[in-house]
Amino acid sequence: MRVVVAGGSGLIGAAVVRRLRVDGHDVAAMTAHPERSSRRIETLGARPVRGDVLDAGSLVAAVGGADGVVQALTFPTFPVEKPAKRFTFEEFDHLGTARLVEAAVRTGVGRFVVVSGSGAAPDAPRVWFRAKWLGEEAVRSAGIGSVILRPSWVYGPEDRALNRFVSFHRLLPVVPVVGDGSQRLQPVLVDDVAEAVAMAVGPGAPAGTFEIGGPEVFTMDQVLGVMMEVLGRRKPLLHVSPALPKLAGWFLRVLPRPPLSPDAVDFLTGDALADTAPLLRAFGLRLTPLREGLAGYLGSGRRDPPA
Repeated sequence: MRVVVAGGSGLIGAAVVRRLRVDGHDVAAMTAHPERSSRRIETLGARPVRGDVLDAGSLVAAVGGADGVVQALTFPTFPVEKPAKRFTFEEFDHLGTARLVEAAVRTGVGRFVVVSGSGAAPDAPRVWFRAKWLGEEAVRSAGIGSVILRPSWVYGPEDRALNRFVSFHRLLPVVPVVGDGSQRLQPVLVDDVAEAVAMAVGPGAPAGTFEIGGPEVFTMDQVLGVMMEVLGRRKPLLHVSPALPKLAGWFLRVLPRPPLSPDAVDFLTGDALADTAPLLRAFGLRLTPLREGLAGYLGSGRRDPPA
């Protein structure tokens, strides 16, 4: 089976590529800049193929001949939008997904899987959830066999969310937390998401929309408590008012790759929950508990996460 993974060098996309290669599939990773990411893609066992969701004309060639397409792509400065460069949720999650599924239909692709997000809804208060919903609608109305997966808060060896707290823990006497630490999270191991995607893109997989999260619900403070237990040392949590990083983000957003913006702070401090019952009934997955998932790459000392 030939599968094209859009965003195959990113956190979720790379895990999907690895999982598909285990099954022996011929995998191509679609990227707007093969010259920048070809080495990483090739180390994953895939072939780079040029395709840019901002350029509809590039997508037919990118997905032509594929049996399945996985949309796991987000914009380069995620979650900080750069409208001048068209790096926005609207351009990627909504219009980019619509362009990609249109190319898939035109070229006769039989299966399309999109990695959306829990919370996607037409009347969601945040633009990122509305954009994801509109991208889902483009897929649902395309007349192609499809699965929409909505992950909650995805973590793993290469993530830059939870692993930022790992770096704080290693470098600082305290672990700073934006907000009061009460946001509710259902952390899901990236390998579990990749397993679901691999099952969804295969022939005979159930169609529909499924949320995927971990088997436990935590507050942010509880997540960090588990993380510190796995690392073997507890440190105090220092709660910081969201107003401070929002103010910093207002100034930093002018940088080419800004680490923060006011909206990005809201994105990173919101709840991330998932109703996993339909997914478990349809796919029969075992979802990895947080402590087990973290111990797999933090407790063993086999590899450090990115800073």
